[in-house]
Amino acid sequence: MDKREAIGSWLSGPRAAAEQAGVAFGYRGEQLGLPEEGPGSIARPGRRLGALVVDWAMSALIASRLITQSYDQTASNWALLVFFVMGALTVGTVGFTPGKRLFGVRVVALDTGRVNPWRALLRTALLCLAVPALIWDRDGRGLHDRLARTVEVRI
Repeated sequence: MDKREAIGSWLSGPRAAAEQAGVAFGYRGEQLGLPEEGPGSIARPGRRLGALVVDWAMSALIASRLITQSYDQTASNWALLVFFVMGALTVGTVGFTPGKRLFGVRVVALDTGRVNPWRALLRTALLCLAVPALIWDRDGRGLHDRLARTVEVRI
């Protein structure tokens, strides 16, 4: 093997090297029975991150203007609480937060299609910890989604 090929596979990552070796990964969501594109397909990370930023900004605005009348550490703690309550209530009832709706993303349960309030509570609590959301599987689902048996799909 040429040294450049070995370095190229290292730079492009293990997935590219495995694909060159003949491993077929399929598309994101294929193992879950979701379509590859369009409504019902797995939401891309950009949409999910945008929705998270909108939801956090709303929570920070509510905490800093309506609860503490300033933006300091206390407002940040209140913002996390507002984020938690908003996420648990809206995902558990309608399936999306205001930010997710704005970006065309919905949270669905893998088995029933509708997220019950207990799953929404677990999912939002893990999301507030941040670390579970940073650990993804090959379908792009965070650990918080895997543990709650949910997936974020495009509307």
